Amino acid sequence: MAAGAHSFLMVRIAAEVAGYTDVAKRIIDLAVFGAARNRSYTRLADFTDTIGTRVSGSNNLDMGIKYMYNAMVKDGLDVHLEPVKIPHWVRGKESAQMLLPRTKSLAVLGLGSSVGTPPEGIKAEVLVVQSFEELKQRASEATGKIVVFNQPFVSYGKTVAYRAFGASEAAKVGAVATLIRSITPFSINSPHTGWQNYQDGVRRIPTACITVEDAELMWRIAQRGQQIVVQLNMEAKTLPDVGSFNTVAEIRGWQHPNQVVVLSGHLDSWDVGQGAMDDGGGAMISWEALSLIKDLGLHPRRTLRTILWTAEEQGGVGAQQYFSLHKGNMSNFDLVMESDLGTFTPVALQFTGSDAARKVMEEVVKLLAPINVTKLEDNGEGTDISPWMKVGVPGASLHTADSRYFWFHHSEGDTMSVQDPGDMDLCSAAWAVVAYVVADLQDMLPR
Repeated sequence: MAAGAHSFLMVRIAAEVAGYTDVAKRIIDLAVFGAARNRSYTRLADFTDTIGTRVSGSNNLDMGIKYMYNAMVKDGLDVHLEPVKIPHWVRGKESAQMLLPRTKSLAVLGLGSSVGTPPEGIKAEVLVVQSFEELKQRASEATGKIVVFNQPFVSYGKTVAYRAFGASEAAKVGAVATLIRSITPFSINSPHTGWQNYQDGVRRIPTACITVEDAELMWRIAQRGQQIVVQLNMEAKTLPDVGSFNTVAEIRGWQHPNQVVVLSGHLDSWDVGQGAMDDGGGAMISWEALSLIKDLGLHPRRTLRTILWTAEEQGGVGAQQYFSLHKGNMSNFDLVMESDLGTFTPVALQFTGSDAARKVMEEVVKLLAPINVTKLEDNGEGTDISPWMKVGVPGASLHTADSRYFWFHHSEGDTMSVQDPGDMDLCSAAWAVVAYVVADLQDMLPR
């Protein structure tokens, strides 16, 4: 395209998007000051207080899916369930105790997919290391030991490798179990769980997370040259996969009903806390966005589709099956959005797409000036939307003031007490404006 034609196109798009200024303000006013104020927070509290945790394969997750299906039907949305198969790991009873050099109970949370210990547990000497490199250097010391990883927290993305791969790395050098320092920058003796991955062909050993405090304690004791002995008991087991559902709610487009803008969050959680932050909040704002648009009587050109994913915590299992089922139709997916990093105060929209699509999105976020979220950042994030982004579908996520996210993540601390109703209103408003405007523009986002 010639430069002149390109700049003319940009002027036309900027003008088209600016035409939504009033409608964006109506959505924001309804969410932040109007009848819908505090609604997403109230919905989340009702849901999490009623259902509780929703781990993959559990009866609670089934009840949570039924609850949301009924609630969204009652809200007047077009709702259906899409069946998938998901993992069913059960924690069972678990405990850990330091026996030497003194007796101390250790707070633990077994990691998802871990095997259990024998009924009598595992009693063994401990080897404390601070990295995979140190484990390799000290491989000869690891045989028959429980390896404790006391890796420092750098960032979730980097440090989570210890939770994901610690067990298999330790098993390769003859360890009998692993205890992994929780992946968090802040702790009040709180263990944080999560999924872990056994490598094929490597012996499967029990693995659990311990607190930052206990990992550091054992590191200091080891530095003094004292022997540490720990007793670990875990009943964890994996049962056969079970049926579950991705929950889908829509407002059908009037002109291009087959073209879709997806808003999403995941409905499953870990089996601790309430799963309010991870990811009850993301699920609720993805429902709330449709409610706001419906309440205002707005009818987008394209279909707005909210998807509440199942079994995200096990590696985006529900979303992967959704992708397999719908990828033949990928040219009709205009934008995929996911909120799974908390619903704190929104600060920016994160976006992955072509340069031409980015130019359009830069105009769209200007509509969020009344709530100060006009920044467009790189890299839309989300386990559930990543399959779409990998094949070139534009993707977006919400960047919020999430410095405390990993304090509570995958722990007993993930409860309604972390959530703020005003923040959730702002997130819902941002989510609704972006989704509605993109769904209503003359053209789909350029690939």
